Amino acid sequence: MEQSEILPLGKKVMVGMSGGIDSSVTAYMLQKDGYEVEGVYLKLHDRTDGYHEKNLEYIKDVAKFLDIKYHILDLTDKFTSEVYDYFVDSYLEGTTPNPCVKCNRQIKFGAMLDFAKEHGANYLATGHYAKTDGIFFYEADDKTKDQSYFLSQVSKDALAFMMFPLSTYKKEDIVKFGAQLNSAYKKITQKNESQEICFVETVYTDVVKKHAKIDVPGNVLDEKGNIIGEHKGFAHYTIGKRRGFTVKGAHEPHFVTKLNPKNNTIVVGKKDALEINKVFANNINMFIDDKEFSCTVKLRYRSVSTPCDVKIKNDDVTISLKEPAFGVAAGQLAVFYDGQKVVGSAWIKETI
Repeated sequence: MEQSEILPLGKKVMVGMSGGIDSSVTAYMLQKDGYEVEGVYLKLHDRTDGYHEKNLEYIKDVAKFLDIKYHILDLTDKFTSEVYDYFVDSYLEGTTPNPCVKCNRQIKFGAMLDFAKEHGANYLATGHYAKTDGIFFYEADDKTKDQSYFLSQVSKDALAFMMFPLSTYKKEDIVKFGAQLNSAYKKITQKNESQEICFVETVYTDVVKKHAKIDVPGNVLDEKGNIIGEHKGFAHYTIGKRRGFTVKGAHEPHFVTKLNPKNNTIVVGKKDALEINKVFANNINMFIDDKEFSCTVKLRYRSVSTPCDVKIKNDDVTISLKEPAFGVAAGQLAVFYDGQKVVGSAWIKETI
């Protein structure tokens, strides 16, 4: 399996290794391409189900096969303050968080990149499915695994140090390739795919319940403020959810359109009530200098790209959609694309 490289060979690369097949194959590919490879495992939380022990067992076997050194970087405190607390607080404030985006900016391509530099690495490589030319991010060839959305808040200054060797491959090909390498890699291909949010073992509400009482029944309101049903606590719901609450006399599906933490109510409506045409966002991270431009935007990870016009003033963004979108939640990320190129992103704060 050969990799087309745009960067010079013979450099030292730190590989973020999770114990999964993607990062394990990444380390192998870079070594075969002539790079001096070291691995680093991030300890981000204190799960007690053997999570870290299992991952480190896989990494130890791979490191032995490749004859490379690996480090364990404990970032538990930073992860808690930057990602975990934000995750819990967001749900309690009635917004929908995106912890992977925060983690990529602050932890993986923030603190881990700093660690790589401190240990003499010229580049930091990961098993993400995305592309970069050192100036922009681009979508990976495998659109079903593309992670450019989650990388769009990473600091522009970090891009020149980042490498994504899997950018042109399909996940299924990486798994097949890994299974043919040696017993260590074959064992990894047989493990379950890691969940999207590493510290959520079951469902997000189990995490939030550790910090607040959220099983508090409240009223379901219609768009005019009339009480039409009951729910089990506002933090159990996100925008667009259609189950888990009652609506008296309803003959059509109703969807959550608004959360009110202060009075523990949720507002619901029929599907057309989810339609929005304009998005207001802030905390921008741009890779271009334009203040007004047309592009496409993804308003959540699995959404289709929607044509739009963007206007930026200071740190605020107005996104005027040329086609309506549905079920857009405050707290999620709006990512701007020019074709396959990521030109920037901003955090959604309001929709109309």
